[in-house]
Amino acid sequence: MTLTRISAALIAALAAAPVAAAPEAYVLDASHSQILFAVNHLGYSTTWGMFSGFDGKISFDQANPAASSVTVSFPVKTMLTGWEARFQHFMSPDFFAATDDEMVTFTSTAINVTGDKTAKITGDLSLNGVTKSITLDAVLNQTGDHPMANKPWAGFSATTTLLRSDFGLGAFAPFIGDEVPVQISIEAMKAE
Repeated sequence: MTLTRISAALIAALAAAPVAAAPEAYVLDASHSQILFAVNHLGYSTTWGMFSGFDGKISFDQANPAASSVTVSFPVKTMLTGWEARFQHFMSPDFFAATDDEMVTFTSTAINVTGDKTAKITGDLSLNGVTKSITLDAVLNQTGDHPMANKPWAGFSATTTLLRSDFGLGAFAPFIGDEVPVQISIEAMKAE
């Protein structure tokens, strides 16, 4: 076999070999992404709060979800509580003593795929000047072309439970619940 034929055979074999898909960049749809949290109030009721309208990026590898990653950030003062006096108390020195530019951030460090549409996403949560590793129980809700935006879209949900005291926010515990269940629902669009 001549060198030309060997080169041609090698090129043909490489062209026929499957190409590994790379992660694709997605950005959060701020209008359809929320983080809900709940706090037990003296055993009498559950008080709910929400963050919405935040920014984030996902590097999404549908063929190999473990190779994906996510980063999210938002100002703590975008918290919604449904009652201005409660919001002001949360921003006071009893809790956040929040400044206008104080951010909450989450950056994934590992994704452990647990099923066809489920994974445990571990990452660093920075909240109230404290950074801790947390794990989200995540579900891929759906992927496909958005019927109105005409571009690739993905929806995810996740849950976790945080301890307020882990982030220096444990005022009035145990009367006010230290455990804070968190529910996350996000949509993301393929980046331009």
